[in-house]
Amino acid sequence: MSGPGVGFEYPPQPVAWLKRDALLFANSIGAKADELHFLYELHPDFAVFPTYPVILPFKGTTQEVIDFYAAQKAVKIPSVPEFDYTRVVDGQRLVQFLKPLPTTSEGHKFEIRSKVLGVYDKGRPGSVLEIQQELVDANTGDVYSRAVGSSFFVGQGNWSGPKGPATENFPPPKDKKPDATFEVQTQRETALLYRLNGDYNPLHADPTPGKKMGFGGDIMHGLFSFNSTCHGLLRSIGGSDPKNLKEFQARFASPVLPGDKLVTSVWRTGEVKDGFEEIRFVTKVEGKKVCLSNGRALVKVVEATKSKL
Repeated sequence: MSGPGVGFEYPPQPVAWLKRDALLFANSIGAKADELHFLYELHPDFAVFPTYPVILPFKGTTQEVIDFYAAQKAVKIPSVPEFDYTRVVDGQRLVQFLKPLPTTSEGHKFEIRSKVLGVYDKGRPGSVLEIQQELVDANTGDVYSRAVGSSFFVGQGNWSGPKGPATENFPPPKDKKPDATFEVQTQRETALLYRLNGDYNPLHADPTPGKKMGFGGDIMHGLFSFNSTCHGLLRSIGGSDPKNLKEFQARFASPVLPGDKLVTSVWRTGEVKDGFEEIRFVTKVEGKKVCLSNGRALVKVVEATKSKL
C-alpha cells in the first residue's frame, strides 16, 4: 500500500529496562499475589509480563519522567500534516509475542524499530496514524515482539489524505454465553501509578487536556485497559503462564474514567493452531459503553484454570 508517509522509518530508538521496571509494570496492571512469577524477582520462573514492550516507545532508556509532548514531536513524518499530540488517543493495537523477554535488558542492545504503515484522513473527526513497531536486539537481529498500532488525532482531519482501508472485525460469537468473565476495578489513583512505567501523557493526570478534548477531565490510559485486560485473560484461561500467549489485540472504543470498573467477557472459538486457540473478548465499563472492542487473542487454554478475579 502506498500513500503519504507510508514506509517512512523512524530512527531506531534505544530502549532499556530493569527488573524493577518489570515488577512495577506487573503491579500497575493488576497482577495478584498468587502470581509471584510476575511480582517477585527471586521467583524461579520470574518473567516480564508479555505486553511490556508497548511501554518502551514511551520510556526509551530513561528512569526519569519524560516530557510526553516534546518526545512525540521529535520526528516529523514527511508528506503529512504536523499533528498536535496534545489531542491524541489510542485507536487500536495488535501485539505478537515472538520471543520471551529477558527480565532485564542489561547485556543486550535493544531498540524499537518503527515504520509508518499508513496515515488516514477521517475528515472532521480526525486523522489516524498506523505504525508497526518491533522490539529488536540489535546485536543479534532477533525480534522479540511486533506491534501494529494506530493513534487517532482528534479533530485533525480534512487535509485531503486517503480515507484508509476498512478494518477487519472480530466480533464475539452470536447467541453464545461467555466462557469466562472477569473484572478490573480501577481507582482514582490507577492512572497515576500506571504512568510511572513511562507513559507520561498529561491527559491521564491533569483534567485540563481531557476537558479540551471533550472528555470532561482526565481519563485512563487506553493501554492500561489493554494491558490489564490481557493480564485478566491470561490469568483466567491461560494459567498466568506468559508462554501461553501468542497474540493479543483490541480496538479502543470509548474512554475509561478513573474509578470505573471494567468487565470483560471471553469466548473460546474452538479454532486451534499449533496449540493456540483463537479467543474473542469484549470489555465494557460496568453499566456503560464498550471500551475495548474487536478483542482477539491466541492463547494456549489451560482447562483446569478458573478465574480468581
